[in-house]
Amino acid sequence: MFLVALLYALIAGTFTIGKLVLQYFNPIFFIGLRMILGGSLLLGYLYFFKRSNLFIKKKNIFDFASIILFHIFFAFVAEFWALKYLSSSKVCLFYNLSPFIAAIFSYVWFSERMTIKKFFGLALGFCAFLPVLIDRTTDSSCNAVGFFSWPELAMLFSVVSATYGWIVVKKLGKQGYSMITVNGIGMFFGGILSIGVSFFIEGIPSFRAISGDVSTDIAISMGYTFLLIFLANVVFYNLYGFLLRKYTATFLSFAGFLTPIIAAFYGWIFLGETIRSSFFLTIAFVFVGLYIFYQEELRQGYITAKN
Repeated sequence: MFLVALLYALIAGTFTIGKLVLQYFNPIFFIGLRMILGGSLLLGYLYFFKRSNLFIKKKNIFDFASIILFHIFFAFVAEFWALKYLSSSKVCLFYNLSPFIAAIFSYVWFSERMTIKKFFGLALGFCAFLPVLIDRTTDSSCNAVGFFSWPELAMLFSVVSATYGWIVVKKLGKQGYSMITVNGIGMFFGGILSIGVSFFIEGIPSFRAISGDVSTDIAISMGYTFLLIFLANVVFYNLYGFLLRKYTATFLSFAGFLTPIIAAFYGWIFLGETIRSSFFLTIAFVFVGLYIFYQEELRQGYITAKN
């Protein structure tokens, strides 16, 4: 359980770091750079120490393509584009939708039984986001569509893509692939795809010096980049993949409930972001919805109390 708590304490910081690094890079180009570097580290480790793990079976090519597209490219490009406009805590809060989306996927693909309590928990969790969606004072949202702005819709798409990606990761893990192999291949080729798309959408890559001292800004931005790669691409992805062998995806999503609270604290300290009452109201109702859902998971035996 300590590893689960550590996992989310670390990942909360990546939203703050991501917000800081976007001062220097365009989002799609940065995702490409970050994923190529992170993937290269993982694949380099396999090449020198476990070369046999670099090979994949023909029957799993579609699954690895899904990892590249949904687990990496769609999820991260949408998230970091949204991060330009939304507060780091609000972006992090969207990931609390993960267990609800995972439950829908599990119901459709794995025939996990949906009870009335589960349905109520899902509905309560989704409705809990309405106060934050209605509140437009904490970020620079643009082009609203109903309650949703385009950045919020992008985050919703990101969470759906990431959740589907983790289900495919778990599937490949059960088939004997190491998490380093899955994440390394996904990151490296997802990064190449992001770089290619960046040229068409963002143009020639550029670096923004915000302090006037280019060399200092380059050093700071690369420091943020490598810290983000270490925490998210190396530690989080592989530790999460390891924990998926012991816990259900729904439980791990439930355990991440504290992440947006920690991210909000980081954002307040390091970014000067305002935390409004609507944020905590959403946190409270999401927690209730998740708790109801979690208790049903326990009762049905999909997870065990010792987890």
